[in-house]
This record gives sequence, structure tokens and C-alpha cells, in this order.
Amino acid sequence: MEKQGYFLWKDYKLTATVHYPRHTLGIPQAKLPIVIICHGFTSNRIGVDRLFVKTAQQLTSSQFAVLRFDYAGCGESEGSYGENTFQDLISQTQAAIDYATKLPCIDSREIILLGHSLGGAVAVHTATINPRVKDLILWASVGNPYEDIVNIVGKNECKCLPEKGYVDHLGYSLKADFLQSLQAYHPIKELSRFTGDVLLLHGTEDKDIPSRYCSHFSDSARTRSRGDTQLQLIKGANHTFSSIHHFNDLLAQTLNWLNRQSLSERITI
Repeated sequence: MEKQGYFLWKDYKLTATVHYPRHTLGIPQAKLPIVIICHGFTSNRIGVDRLFVKTAQQLTSSQFAVLRFDYAGCGESEGSYGENTFQDLISQTQAAIDYATKLPCIDSREIILLGHSLGGAVAVHTATINPRVKDLILWASVGNPYEDIVNIVGKNECKCLPEKGYVDHLGYSLKADFLQSLQAYHPIKELSRFTGDVLLLHGTEDKDIPSRYCSHFSDSARTRSRGDTQLQLIKGANHTFSSIHHFNDLLAQTLNWLNRQSLSERITI
């Protein structure tokens, strides 16, 4: 079951899609864990090759609710993406969490952020300042936001930024404030401050974001006194896990981990 809607961030409407397991809304006492998907750089809540749509459909079949949303200026949300800063993306994720906690049938103690690519870096920095985030799932997460995004956009294009005032990347006008804001954030180091459990997944043939980041994130997470960490490299997978085999592997790993987390929570209660 899908429900379309939006939530407000500043004066902008951010478009959202909520997925519920079938028949859930007809059970008043139902309380579901919710996975909030944080999409990557210039992406949207659908994802390349429908990555996030397929993910939501799979997760709801295992009794998880899912919230997909478009960051400002992406997909169907209002605003201009290139005028955001990294802090704005964190703030928008905080607004998504606020929205999720007010949805029917949602267990506000069971909020999981799933971040892909740059969305992984945003998810990490959001989770460390928002105690409502219980667990983190990072798919092919950016490890060095400024360096990684400049490499994607192109170093030569970024050199022209002072002259032009923006970089044209796939039709997105990226302003200097957006790119410069990335320099202050270091998600690998930041992950050591998160106290929940973490799942790290990355494709070994990712040409956009190095798969070695997965090990770096794991090393940082393992320095914590609280919180379990699991890492799995998906052999042959690209940045968006585009093949049927790689997507199925990605979702199997994710669902197995989520189901163990949910079972552990029920036993604890």
C-alpha cells in the first residue's frame, strides 16, 4: 500500500511516498518499524533503475514501513538542489523523521535511516545528532563528501566556479555554497559517535564511490563502546546495484539484518 504526500521544510514542500505492509492501516494496534531512505547526489526517491521503489516493495513484504522522499530541488520537491548546503540536507532529513513519527501505525522507537551514496553521509551526520534514529544502513556511502562529489562533477568544471558562479551538472546548477559546504563534513570519522547498530554494504565494482570506504566506515564504527557493526561487500556490483543478481543480494543482506534487529527488539521488550 502506497500513500503520496509531502512535508514542509522551511517554505518548501518535499514530496514523499509512504509504503505500508498490506492491510496494516486496518489494524489500530499495529506499530511498525520504519525505514527512511535518503537518496544520493542529484537523485530522487525513485532511484536509478527504480532502486528505492523496488527496495520499498521488498521491505514492506517483511512488515516494515518505508518512507521515500525527494530532497529539495530533486524529483518532485520544491526548491533548487544546488542552493542547498550539506547542513540543509541534514535538516531536511530531520524534517523527514518528524514526518515519519506522526504517520499512523509507526513505532517511533524503531526509526532506521537507509542512506545511499551522498545520502549515506547525510544519514550518518543526521543519526549522530538525532536520538530518534535507532539504526543505520549505508549503501555505497560517500566517505569524503567534498572530494567524492568534485570527482563526480569534474575537477575542471569546479575550477570554473569562481568565474561562472555555478557548475552545470546534468542540468543542476550547483552553487559555490553547496560544494564548499561539503568540506566540513567527515562521515567516516562521525560514525564513531553513533550508538546504534550499523549495516554497511558496497559493490566491489563501484566506479563512483570507492568500495574501500566500507572498510573505513567499519573500522570507525568498531571503535565505539556501543553498537554492533556488520559489513558485506557485494562482488561485482556497481554503484546502484543495477543487475537483478546484485539487487537481490543487496536486499537479502539488508532484510536479513533488519529482521534480526526487529527480533532482537521484540525479545528485549
